[in-house]
Amino acid sequence: MNIALWTVAGLLAVVYAGSGGLKLILSKERIAATGPAAGWTEGFTPRSIKVIGVFEVLGGLGLVLPPALGIAQDLMPLAALGLAMIMVGAAVTRVSRHEYTLMLVDLTYLVLISFVLWGRLGPVPFVG
Repeated sequence: MNIALWTVAGLLAVVYAGSGGLKLILSKERIAATGPAAGWTEGFTPRSIKVIGVFEVLGGLGLVLPPALGIAQDLMPLAALGLAMIMVGAAVTRVSRHEYTLMLVDLTYLVLISFVLWGRLGPVPFVG
């Protein structure tokens, strides 16, 4: 179980740090041009997209760095909760845009984040 939780947390960290990083370095127009999945950017200002990017990078890093380094391990649940809130917001945005298939991807991420949060706060605390 510990290996599964580390694996899922690590993969989520890579996904969120990567996607958040892209939101920080790319313009709104470049993000929107990546395809239909990025249509959500129409409803957000460039600054809002950058803020989302910052939270995604911090959340992704917060899933693995504090426990891996053995410092401030209480930040991991906060990072997971923050990412869960982002995914709930993403799902709501998808529903408002009638993008139900893409919403399923957001909900899948939410389930994975919930799995890590449940596993680490419940039966298997982080072990470095």
